[in-house]
Amino acid sequence: MDIKSLIKQAIKAKKNAYVPYSNFKVGAALLTKSGNVYTGCNIESASFTPTNCAERTAIFKAVSEGERDFKAIAIVGDSKKDYTYPCGVCRQVIREFGKNIKVIIAKSEDDYKEYTLEDLLPNSFGPDDL
Repeated sequence: MDIKSLIKQAIKAKKNAYVPYSNFKVGAALLTKSGNVYTGCNIESASFTPTNCAERTAIFKAVSEGERDFKAIAIVGDSKKDYTYPCGVCRQVIREFGKNIKVIIAKSEDDYKEYTLEDLLPNSFGPDDL
């Protein structure tokens, strides 16, 4: 799957976001090494702490279906000024399952940046450190 198709799926997933408090929608599309794509959106809660980000929603969906090897994740947010990057918690969850994953941060199918996880979470701690 090409990057633009993955971004397109993240944009589509963003439409399902449940964000009555922040009104800031985020969508993610996770490509596994087996070729499957799992999408996610952010889901807020009135008490805020149980809120779940789009990236973790996609990853947890994939893991719950038995996937463990990830190739790339595309993330698209509502920011008008800048790209929407994953929060620290999401970076750590991505690290858990994808030290070598490609992270695509996009505003649109044609406006995106590619990162390695090392770019976004240098000197990370993961399963191989235990």
